[in-house]
Amino acid sequence: MAKGKRILICPLDWGLGHATRCIPIIRLLEQKGADVIIAADKRPLELLKKEFPHLKHILLKGYEIQYPQKGSMIWAMLRSIPKIIKGIKIEHEDLNKIIQEHQIDVVISDNRYGCWNASSKNIFITHQLMIKSPFGENILHRIVSKYIDQFDECWVPDHEKEPNLSGDLSHKYPLTEKTFFIGPLTRFKSEREQQQAEYDVMAIISGPEPQRTLFERIVSEQLFKSGLRSLIVFGLPERTKKIEQKGNVTMISHLSSDEMEQMIDRSNLIIARSGYSTIMDLSALQKKAIFIPTPGQTEQEYLAKELFRKNITYYQKQSEFDLKKAIKESERFKGFAKPEKGSILIERINLILS
Repeated sequence: MAKGKRILICPLDWGLGHATRCIPIIRLLEQKGADVIIAADKRPLELLKKEFPHLKHILLKGYEIQYPQKGSMIWAMLRSIPKIIKGIKIEHEDLNKIIQEHQIDVVISDNRYGCWNASSKNIFITHQLMIKSPFGENILHRIVSKYIDQFDECWVPDHEKEPNLSGDLSHKYPLTEKTFFIGPLTRFKSEREQQQAEYDVMAIISGPEPQRTLFERIVSEQLFKSGLRSLIVFGLPERTKKIEQKGNVTMISHLSSDEMEQMIDRSNLIIARSGYSTIMDLSALQKKAIFIPTPGQTEQEYLAKELFRKNITYYQKQSEFDLKKAIKESERFKGFAKPEKGSILIERINLILS
């Protein structure tokens, strides 16, 4: 195995999930002797700086897209398409400069369509081979496929067969020969002994603004009134770490991966967005959860409904969130089962490093 091969990791900056699921890949690459560089923006960059302070970090600007506070998410995203296309073009040009300056051998892009280069090997990570939409799914699938075809390999963080976590998002359409299901990615080691419950409820606040702050406000207000032993993690790695206590609720700006795993393990029930990375993390720890999808975000809404249909987790709309009802209803759901372990990710990493 070629020691010191230089790998560039480029996660998308929409929420923290794309960055958190890169953590196990970065760890594995370092174990194999690769020289890893991280290129990211905003909170993902701050999070990965805290997780890997010894690595080189480069600012690679995102698309500067904001989710609407009110109104249709679909129309807001459609209006943003020209900006997204421009952002893809700019990140592709910026990446070319990074590759020349830092002599990159392999680029691993998590959902950044412009992060490929003719002089490097290019890996694209996504669980969204199709984009859920109330209309035009076939057209969107063809557009996404054209972007992904520019990469040498596509890694899907899920199981190829049932039981899987991503459903239609990765399994609806025929796949190319360069698509590999590498198994769910989690930053958690999931091998620690079961901890005694310290919290009745743990709320993990995440996602793009302004919906992240709206979610924080709605959940916090009901937890304060509930009297339940509660922990709220605000998902703000750019802030100085601070712990506050307000009655029955402990609040903290952010946690490292190891701390997050411990706190999830010490909580009976998790309230969170139904982002795919969060789903993979909670599945690894076999936790019971209540999911509140970001309003209008079709992927999260689909995943929340699909897990509800499979009797795994309960969900509510953000506008209808009722903590007392959610806790009662969640008791009927079985939670995540013990995940299967696979070796495909190790195989793919061995190949790109050899």
